[in-house]
Amino acid sequence: MNELKSTLTALGTSLMRAIHTRLDPEPLINDPWGDQLVAEDAREVFRKRAIERLGASYVAGPNEHSDAILDLSIPRNAAYPEVIVRTRFTEDALHRAVISGVTQYVIIGAGFDSFVLRRPEFARSVVVYEIDQSRTQASKLKRFAECGLTPMDPVHFVAANFNEENLPTALARAPFKSGDKTFFSWLGVTMYLSREVNLSALRSIVSCAPPGSELVFTYFDEKAIFSDAVSEPFRSLRNWVSRIGEPWLSGFDPGNLADDLHQVGLDLIEDLDGNQMLERYGRDGSYGWSLDGLFHIAHARIAG
Repeated sequence: MNELKSTLTALGTSLMRAIHTRLDPEPLINDPWGDQLVAEDAREVFRKRAIERLGASYVAGPNEHSDAILDLSIPRNAAYPEVIVRTRFTEDALHRAVISGVTQYVIIGAGFDSFVLRRPEFARSVVVYEIDQSRTQASKLKRFAECGLTPMDPVHFVAANFNEENLPTALARAPFKSGDKTFFSWLGVTMYLSREVNLSALRSIVSCAPPGSELVFTYFDEKAIFSDAVSEPFRSLRNWVSRIGEPWLSGFDPGNLADDLHQVGLDLIEDLDGNQMLERYGRDGSYGWSLDGLFHIAHARIAG
């Protein structure tokens, strides 16, 4: 259970991408692998969470041990639209970066991301490096083997703990080319780290790639991390991740983000809050999504 507990949030995002692909009209992403990556023991944890969340609105019966309850509950999670939009936003930015000459893609905190399985045509020749904690990465590779899934080459899996080492040290264990333009994604991670660790990680990213390389990362408005003046769904999500041992620790101030990034060697290209994400990707409301403005996704470039 300890091994499962350490990967629950990563597994949850995998289910979100799969459910969006199956159920939402004109999905923003195509991720048929998300369902396969989540084993039965994890699904049962999510089913119990679903019954807890749905309460009287769900009548327990034959479906309580089927995926039907997951399809009903997970799209109601406050993070659901953010997970889908951040994936699409990142891959749109990656597409543009590849056109401009990027040849490497580093996924920091990759979790159970399925990019290496569903790699779009534009990224077939990009070398992918997945970076994550050894326990999460081992669980993912074990699940790959159980399902007979083979990542599309070229891809390298690098186990690392950023509380103990920096990104350049981790990438030194792989055939990473520090002189080549690189695209970095860092999704759903910063809130689990202290501000000091986040800033150190940003400096590490800048130190291991040339100017013109790019980064997309997510963060929460720092006002949301400990305040009770937030929406009930947001507060429920925050309480749940804390109960499973993955509490949120820090955020950024959107008003100071450009200055924070400038100090570590990054130029801010774009910063979208939850409302702006839905304005761009919400399909004119056809998904019925709502997204707290406290969610943010930022796109930056290594300064030259």
